[in-house]
Amino acid sequence: MDVFFCDPHCPWQRGTNENTNGLLRQYFPKATDLSQYPEDYLDAVAEELNDRPRKTLEYDKPSERILKLLA
Repeated sequence: MDVFFCDPHCPWQRGTNENTNGLLRQYFPKATDLSQYPEDYLDAVAEELNDRPRKTLEYDKPSERILKLLA
């Protein structure tokens, strides 16, 4: 398996990571101490982000796609 390491200070090499950071910024400002939030709130944010429709899945939600695969 090939492994790719991004160069430092090259955010264009980390597209998915940078996109996820932007989505998280909708809920938490930069440098937020996440230990100040209740676990149920963090779980709700994670669930909301993980269940968004994805372009790579033809705008299906990941949960919808897995149900199609298992059916």
